[in-house]
Amino acid sequence: MGNHKLFGTIEGGGTKFLCAVADGQNTILREIRIPTTLPQPTLAACADFFSRAQGDLGPLSALGIACFGPLDPRIGAPTYGQILATPKAGWENANLVGFFQPRLGEELPIGFDTDVNGAVLAEFLWGAGQGLANLVYLTIGTGIGGGALVNGSLLHGYAHPEMGHMLLPLHPSDQNFRGVCPFHGTCLEGLANGPAIEERWQIKADRLPPDHPAWALEAHYLALGLMNICLVLAPDRIILGGGVMNQSFLFPMIRSEFVNLLGNYLSLPQIADVENYIVPSGLANISGLYGGLALARRASGDPH
Repeated sequence: MGNHKLFGTIEGGGTKFLCAVADGQNTILREIRIPTTLPQPTLAACADFFSRAQGDLGPLSALGIACFGPLDPRIGAPTYGQILATPKAGWENANLVGFFQPRLGEELPIGFDTDVNGAVLAEFLWGAGQGLANLVYLTIGTGIGGGALVNGSLLHGYAHPEMGHMLLPLHPSDQNFRGVCPFHGTCLEGLANGPAIEERWQIKADRLPPDHPAWALEAHYLALGLMNICLVLAPDRIILGGGVMNQSFLFPMIRSEFVNLLGNYLSLPQIADVENYIVPSGLANISGLYGGLALARRASGDPH
């Protein structure tokens, strides 16, 4: 029955909004890339895309929005559907759900969450986390963010997790680095995102050779963050995505440092099998777009 449904998906990023319409078999039927400018023109272009698509393809069963944050994903909260205090100029208090609902239909189910929460749900349904109800997905790129699935449900408290902003000790060789996070300086994001690598070494990460000392330091900081996540949330698997992780040689370095840092504290079989515990995304560069699709399907009541 679900194969005849149509789902809209949005991956909302700081530089672009990707919009697509997929069928019940997850086949992308139509998509568009819209530059992220100010909320009104960006969201209006998205709404126009979906309005045209519905005219050509048929009505949507649901829309899923997987977006940069911080945002409020708590249904019923006063600021539900809105982006909160983001450093992205002009986007603070932008109401995404409130924008699309009247334009695409007040009855249209809309799933709304962070890009990383959407991604962890997509990895659970179709990617590297299939069959595991407790997962963490971490993206390491321009920023660092994490989404968590706990017993099959996306983790929310007063808001969504902000794993990129955990504070870390500086490595002895890195004592003079102040970090690039404007809020916390030397948090995980401030020490290990793409801009931190470039600031520290004065060269973009993707231009650094594999034997550059930058990567041992990067693996150390990422392993520190993963150790904290492992001990706090006890996920069955940790999935890493984002542009920095396109350097596939980083994975064995991170795993080795993770094992060293953890010591013998947890002698559990799933952690001992570290190659299957810390893994790359199973959806590669489409995890964000499929994150929106996963949110749409869940909002519609479709479990797959």
